[in-house]
Amino acid sequence: MLMKLKVLILFSIGAVQVSRSAIMAQNPTVSNLLLFDFQNATDLNNWTEQSDTVRSAGKSKATFDLYKTQTNQSAILFTLLNPLPNGACFSGVRTLTQLNLEGYEYISFVCKTTGNATTYKIILRHNNLNDEPNPTYEQKFKVNTDSDTTVKMPISQFHPYYRGKEIIDGPALNVKNITNFGIQVAGGVYENFKQSGLSSLVVDQIWAEPYGNAN
Repeated sequence: MLMKLKVLILFSIGAVQVSRSAIMAQNPTVSNLLLFDFQNATDLNNWTEQSDTVRSAGKSKATFDLYKTQTNQSAILFTLLNPLPNGACFSGVRTLTQLNLEGYEYISFVCKTTGNATTYKIILRHNNLNDEPNPTYEQKFKVNTDSDTTVKMPISQFHPYYRGKEIIDGPALNVKNITNFGIQVAGGVYENFKQSGLSSLVVDQIWAEPYGNAN
């Protein structure tokens, strides 16, 4: 009887372990996904300027460089917004990517800014539709001017835009195939704020956070 009981207990433990393994296989732990590591980058040659000078009337400028101190390396985005009479202007940078963000809830980073700008954008494109007339997928974030800013942008809140105007009921972002990633500052021609002049944004890393991340 004792032997049968031991066999039953061992069998039950084994069944529980198999069950847990099956659950873990179906729901593997997803950790943060590092998208851009500027602390260890050797250059930023794969980033290109995307400012309003792509249009004949544009006069704004952006540069994106490695920023090295004795203790750290970051990326720094310098921008000059030179608005048209109606306030239209933008400057920024972008890079080609091949990102699958299915299962991730946020795009996150910590940045430090100086200058005039208080509102920036992250701009995504998908499915290799990386240029006009295809829409961009945008989300704004506010920055502190006197301290670091921790940014957590819900991926579900990236909405389609065309030349600064939101496309109501436009196609949703394909999070499985993000093929372009950009950082931009704009004058706010269609917004309730206006921006111009010189600004800078410093960032060490950009990552994606999974659903259920308690941090």
